[in-house]
Amino acid sequence: MTKITFIGAGSLGFTGELVRDILTFPLLRDATLSLMDIDAERLEWAKKGVEKLVEANHAPAKVEATLDRAEALKGSDVVLTTILAGSTEVWRHDIEIPKKYGVDVCVGDTRGPSGIFRFLRTINPMMEIVRDMEKYCPNAVLLNYTNPMAMLVSAIQKQTFISTTGLCHSVQGTAMMLADWIGAPYDEIDFVCAGINHQAWYLDFKWNGRDAYPLIHKAVTERPEIYNAEPVRNEMYLALGKYVTESSGHNSEYNWWFRKRPDLIEKYCTHGTNWNPGEYAYILKEYQRNEAAWKDQVKESLAKPLTSEDLQRGHEYAAYIINALKGGEPFKFNGNVQNAHLIANLPQGACVEVPVLVDRAGFHPMHVGALPPECALLTQLSSGIEEMAIQASLCGDPTMVYRAVCHDPLTASVLSLAEIKEMTNELFAQHKDYLPQFKIHKI
Repeated sequence: MTKITFIGAGSLGFTGELVRDILTFPLLRDATLSLMDIDAERLEWAKKGVEKLVEANHAPAKVEATLDRAEALKGSDVVLTTILAGSTEVWRHDIEIPKKYGVDVCVGDTRGPSGIFRFLRTINPMMEIVRDMEKYCPNAVLLNYTNPMAMLVSAIQKQTFISTTGLCHSVQGTAMMLADWIGAPYDEIDFVCAGINHQAWYLDFKWNGRDAYPLIHKAVTERPEIYNAEPVRNEMYLALGKYVTESSGHNSEYNWWFRKRPDLIEKYCTHGTNWNPGEYAYILKEYQRNEAAWKDQVKESLAKPLTSEDLQRGHEYAAYIINALKGGEPFKFNGNVQNAHLIANLPQGACVEVPVLVDRAGFHPMHVGALPPECALLTQLSSGIEEMAIQASLCGDPTMVYRAVCHDPLTASVLSLAEIKEMTNELFAQHKDYLPQFKIHKI
């Protein structure tokens, strides 16, 4: 039997989706599903939801729920992490303090000052999980879904022998979107995508073996509804020649071009995006709304009978990976791994997102070569900033954090160095209780 542990199982919708997918694989139907969270109430509801899925599948899987992380990890084969370090009352300051200084973000969980301070808080509980894995399940594989993905995975990989990769749905999600735009069935699409998390590029995109970029270009330039669906990413594609992963809302935060003036935010970031409108603090507001309504939503969901459609496998990578690790069909996915000469013009040792083949022997990342220089410049900067933030955390050096924030494209486009220093000090002062790795919390 396979033991699969969910740390942060109170992420109710996501836990349910992953369990649904796991139960579709014959090799995993008798798995032990060990749910762990620090919130007893959310954990109890997660257990009920997972038990409902198991019952509907007539599967022999065993469901456990515990507040004890060590108990959840003992004997585990695979560990999935979907945690949030602190409530939205902590996270909100990552968004609100930069806004006071003029740095306007809509998500704030990946890079920039918001993403960096989220990383500095989150790496501590993540490493506690990893240290427990070393003790209680040293041969287990860690599949991380927690953001900021690249910084967390890179920092973990630098400090442990635990086999670790980070998973995100932006690669397959964007590929499906592009396939839909050109009228292609997704199962007829092949692509090579590489870069870093949320900033990976489709180096090739083919439909039945033929280059589909001319069709993408035609759709973007000739169909206003498609251009308006992803204005930020479509502008980036038209300028740089390759399509980038993750939504327009996210990507508007990662560069100099779209959020440095109110008129640009209005033009590119608040209308017509497919998933994530770029309005200020959009995701934070969504989380706060969900916090207020989650119990009613869960009760309503549990009261509804599950249909055959509800039990169909989705497109998240985790279940496919677990199946391959346990001896099922090998699987290719885009994962976050250490750059061991996989992408020639990104920092070696940094976390990159590349095609990875997984089988029962483990992960086999694929060599990609060099990114096109017009894509590599922005990606190099983002990766370099991430690595600087990681080193700052490892060394407990607040000045290095400041220097990392100085180079963030959006921050640098609206603030002076003195203003960045003041903002960084305020972020440190607000979060100092969550940052034990820093003995000094001021630059």
